[in-house]
Amino acid sequence: QVQLVESGGGSMQAGGSLRLACVASTFGYSTTCMGWFRHAPGKEREAVAIIRTRGGETFYADSVQGRFTISHDNAKNTVYLQLTTLHPADTAMYSCAAAESACAYRPWRSSAARYRYWGQGPQVPVAS
Repeated sequence: QVQLVESGGGSMQAGGSLRLACVASTFGYSTTCMGWFRHAPGKEREAVAIIRTRGGETFYADSVQGRFTISHDNAKNTVYLQLTTLHPADTAMYSCAAAESACAYRPWRSSAARYRYWGQGPQVPVAS
């Protein structure tokens, strides 16, 4: 069982920057693929950024490409999401997720159903 604990959320102004962190209780096979999903009111949950913690391959949603950066520090069992140039449309609950094999195939990595472990998710409201 892997537990994920996020930190770093909070109210932001448009154009601002924020860094989210997700600490896993263990880093290993169960966290081979980790990422951030967001869920805004009235919208479907979407994958924002995914990283393979063994190798570093990343995936970004088109809506955040060039503005958000995902990274990992295996020594700290932590995955980060750096958010820059925030828009009001980025307002959502951001949840960290982990899986063994979601990164094995590209169509899988953005599918929430492929992730077994989830954090509670900080809210990130962005005001205009």
